[in-house]
Amino acid sequence: MTLASQITQAQSTGEPSSKTNERESFAPDTLSPEELALIHAYWRAANYLSVGQIYLLDNPLMREPLLAEHVKPRLLGHWGTTPGLNLLYVHMNRLIKARDLNTIYITGPGHGGPALVANAYLDGTYSEVYSGITADTDGIRALFRQFSFPGGIPSHVAPETPGSIHEGGELGYALVHAFGAVYDNPDLLALCVVGDGEAETGPLAASWHSNKFLNPVTDGAVLPVLHLNGYKIASPALLARIPESELADLMRGYGYDPLFVTGEDPAHVHQLIAAALDTAADKIAQIQHDARENGVTDRPAWPMIVLRTPKGWTGPKVVDGLPVEGTFRSHQVPLAATRTNAEHRDQLEEWLRSYRPAELFDDEGRLLPELQALTPTGDRRMSANPHANGGALLRDLRLPDFRDYAVEVTAPATQMHEATKVLGAWLRDVIVHNPDNFRLMGPDETASNRLQTVFEETTRAWDAITFDGDDHLSPDGRVMEVLSEHLCQGWLEGYLLTGRHGLFNCYEAFIHIIDSMFNQHAKWLKTTRHIPWRRPIASLNYLLSSHVWRQDHNGFSHQDPGFIDHVMNKKAEIVRVYLPPDGNTLLSVADHCLRSRNYVNVIVAGKQPALSYLTMDAAVAHCTRGLGIWEWAGNTDGEPDVVLACAGDVPTLEVLAAADILRRNLPELKVRVINVVDLMRLQSEAEHPHGLSDRDFDALFTADKPVIFAYHGYPWLIHRLTYSRNNHKQIHVRGYKEEGTTTTPFDIVMLNDLDRFHLVMDVIDRVGSLGSSAAVLRQRMADARLSARAYTREFGEDDPAITNWVWPSE
Repeated sequence: MTLASQITQAQSTGEPSSKTNERESFAPDTLSPEELALIHAYWRAANYLSVGQIYLLDNPLMREPLLAEHVKPRLLGHWGTTPGLNLLYVHMNRLIKARDLNTIYITGPGHGGPALVANAYLDGTYSEVYSGITADTDGIRALFRQFSFPGGIPSHVAPETPGSIHEGGELGYALVHAFGAVYDNPDLLALCVVGDGEAETGPLAASWHSNKFLNPVTDGAVLPVLHLNGYKIASPALLARIPESELADLMRGYGYDPLFVTGEDPAHVHQLIAAALDTAADKIAQIQHDARENGVTDRPAWPMIVLRTPKGWTGPKVVDGLPVEGTFRSHQVPLAATRTNAEHRDQLEEWLRSYRPAELFDDEGRLLPELQALTPTGDRRMSANPHANGGALLRDLRLPDFRDYAVEVTAPATQMHEATKVLGAWLRDVIVHNPDNFRLMGPDETASNRLQTVFEETTRAWDAITFDGDDHLSPDGRVMEVLSEHLCQGWLEGYLLTGRHGLFNCYEAFIHIIDSMFNQHAKWLKTTRHIPWRRPIASLNYLLSSHVWRQDHNGFSHQDPGFIDHVMNKKAEIVRVYLPPDGNTLLSVADHCLRSRNYVNVIVAGKQPALSYLTMDAAVAHCTRGLGIWEWAGNTDGEPDVVLACAGDVPTLEVLAAADILRRNLPELKVRVINVVDLMRLQSEAEHPHGLSDRDFDALFTADKPVIFAYHGYPWLIHRLTYSRNNHKQIHVRGYKEEGTTTTPFDIVMLNDLDRFHLVMDVIDRVGSLGSSAAVLRQRMADARLSARAYTREFGEDDPAITNWVWPSE
């Protein structure tokens, strides 16, 4: 039974659609016979080049019989989705030429890499950026040889592929990247192919809602194409096995106007997809015209296409007695033993020759002129569109002078401020100065993270129903809030990759939700740094607040500082982690991060009222160094007996309080206090560009004195960063060790032995010269811990003597 007949039979078992099937309204003669013949030939060429990439080392145009040595020894790649991707590409070329569209192509099934490489080669972009891949027989041979081959290119739509902003190695993010790309890009159309396996993921299911954040006046458009070819690697695709009426209702429920194209006869499908794309383009143009010229404010039903074609279309129908085309067996390499199995090799030769390459390429291996004429030219080629190389369009942010937002610090550690609220005033004016070039993303936590000052000048982006009493909602808002970290991350990635800037603020514990998305973006950045034609993009900036030490009210589930550890696994050339201890240092760090390129910057800062330590001038100097001695907090200009180090706002507070206790009770003890803002400074200069030389590290932390290090996160990360230092055996780290609950802020610190009293005890235990002379103080510290806990159990809050501690005046 053919695919079309199976679908027809399946639909008869479901409820009838509430609307006439859109397929029936398509004109059967959208393409003239001449256009149809040329488009079909171009599709054959793209399919031929795709198969050749998977299989061939030599004999690129099949001008001699296929021999074993012409075939790659290791066959890697994915065929099943590729012909559908090629079909959409050639038809989008037609649409772009006919309407002069500004379009990028985002490929959810990114393992269909052969298709995007083939099309970039056919339109000439590939040869322009890779001079060794020429537009001739030798170039085709090189194109084939490099694919999934040592020293070549990956099998996915990787950064090496011109026109790509989405690799698609991990499924679920194509649609959210597409929407991120078109926000503030009013002339851009993102064609987004959603694979049927990808459509089953949670992030993709949520991504359909991105249309509620799209402003048709100031944003571009996304045309989603749900490509249903029936199967994943082995199992059926879920959305391919529900009645078409149910699928149509699902898409309409998401707010789309679905168009359906189904078939397996190429001539018929060419006509249907051409008509569907024309219809979709007309609807998009009408929506934008109504919004931009006629002032229509109702949220539109944007078009989307459901495309059903056979998996592995035009490939082998049967291999070793088993059906392949139209089944899961075509997902990767349909003929797996072509180098060693003569029967498979004969089938491969028949498959390749079925595309009739001699009718597509001339004697020199160049695409025939009449086929070349089907492609757009210049930047209108999807593989050459500058939005897919966002650094080429990147404009510097117009940043207000962060020094103008400084909090006054008349004496260190005596005045209270909310660091992120201080930052919010600066971000408000960043938005004002960059009305179409900067967005703030967050999962419904902008106000919770104390950034609400931004709402003095902007609103939350929102194109759904509003009620009286809603807070700061409008279609043109610059703050994007949705309770999905996946969408926030994906929108921002798409926004950055197309040449804009942004900041993602999130609760520290739940940023882990996007761990794998961060992985993919960091890998993308690492790869693009070594691709000369890829221009640097704005850094991906995270602001993590509501952090582990101030989640005492939400409890254990909200206490996890481990995202830093995850980030630190990536290449040093890509990642940066900053722990500013107060508002002025946060301003300095944020300004630096928003100016940077091609990094992932993680900033961890508290939102609760906390002590301020440095004047703005001192903060700038301190952040520029990345770490430094706080002379005012120690009691020696010379060699210390002990170093108290800290990284993070709460650890800094506890270290300073401990230093105060030591100064008052052990005045003869020489104490040095070091604060670390840039965590990478702890590494060796051989490990990270920001790293300290061993000489500089020893000068600060000493080569042989005990170091008590109070750290924001899991303590073993500091050991990992300093393991090669001369004094590593003397470094004793206190941090979060998975002890948490719903309690008071100081009790959380005590549960993890990071409190001031325990730090003093650590000093006594580690400084050998103290010995029993400090036994009384140690006992008092242990008693102080017990007293502090007892106070919380009786009164439900921390002892005011602890809460209200400030640095003593001299």
